[in-house]
Amino acid sequence: MTCILFDDPQLRNHLLPLTYTRPISEIRVGILTIREKWEKALGQKPGYITASYLQKKYPLPKSSDYLFINAALCPNAALLKEIESLRNGEGILHNGNLLAAKHNEPGIPMIENLICKNFEADINLIDRVWKIFSLNAAELKTDFSFITAGRQSAAIQDKHTIVYNRNQIFLEEGVNIKAAVLNAEDGPIYLGKNAVVQEGALIKGSFALCEGSHVNMGAKMRGDTTIGPFSKVGGEISNSVIFGYSNKAHDGFLGNAVIGEWCNIGADSNNSNLKNNYENVKLWSYVKNGFEDTGLQFCGLIMGDHSKCGINTMFNTGTVIGVSANIFGDGFPRNFIPSFAWGGAAGFTTFQLKKAFETTEKVMARRKVVFDEVEKNILEKVFELSALQRVWEKK
Repeated sequence: MTCILFDDPQLRNHLLPLTYTRPISEIRVGILTIREKWEKALGQKPGYITASYLQKKYPLPKSSDYLFINAALCPNAALLKEIESLRNGEGILHNGNLLAAKHNEPGIPMIENLICKNFEADINLIDRVWKIFSLNAAELKTDFSFITAGRQSAAIQDKHTIVYNRNQIFLEEGVNIKAAVLNAEDGPIYLGKNAVVQEGALIKGSFALCEGSHVNMGAKMRGDTTIGPFSKVGGEISNSVIFGYSNKAHDGFLGNAVIGEWCNIGADSNNSNLKNNYENVKLWSYVKNGFEDTGLQFCGLIMGDHSKCGINTMFNTGTVIGVSANIFGDGFPRNFIPSFAWGGAAGFTTFQLKKAFETTEKVMARRKVVFDEVEKNILEKVFELSALQRVWEKK
């Protein structure tokens, strides 16, 4: 049976700008992406049903027997048991959302064509961008237990590194630590293959540092945070998720935030994650074309892939930045910055595709990744889809 992770079109829109450049299942929450969670749980590499312009990079395999799983859904033991019991033509619902179904046709099955049962237990469904950081601690603990079960952590060789609750700290091979503090009393700490923790770093669990990533000297990792693969971080980070291949290497605060891939946060940049009046934070919604109440008191920055900010950039509480934006200059830029924006508080122009491609090719080459035609076509489509949001182009 072929597993397919399907994007609900409405949920895709709620998860913009992060889903401009990836299927929902490629979102990282906890240690793993949603796709990696299902791959490990089911023992097979899933296929995708996603936006048509992403389908070449994320293919849909052909089969005569499909298991469809909602791409925003994180697995748990109870769900897996229910899914295993499904027969062809049956589905599982939760609050009206299709969670899973077995069917022999390649398209997303219609609920009315299935025999459905309701799943009453709690689930982690990533249906809004802020769910990524707000559910990160829970998913990190689940992933840690799953990844480390029955395995032995590599040793901490450095005698100047201080650890608390060692049995909740796991090192993959090749980890390099020097004179750091690792405190896993409030949650696990996972250090991926060839990760580096430099001198004077303070790390509090729950925390994940994925393959090849660095925590720089004197950094303060305040917990419930994931640093995806091949990234470099410094300064102060709290309850945030960096998907991968991104840098926040210098001083400055990042809190209750989600940063995509191929991003760079300039030195001494900060985001606010709490309003002065302690009211709920409102965040830009691509569905409403306006701001939506998150119900959260703490909510910081959402940044799409390939975006950058200059040194000393200051982001207000609840700022959303699209794909391939470049922000710089004095003052606080607006709370919603469209894709391919160039500028800051003083105003924006359009970061044209040719220039954006030149930058992207250089950035990816530093990680020995090729910026190929597939990636170019995706960014061209995002440029087209986001045009209406660049209101200055209409003046």
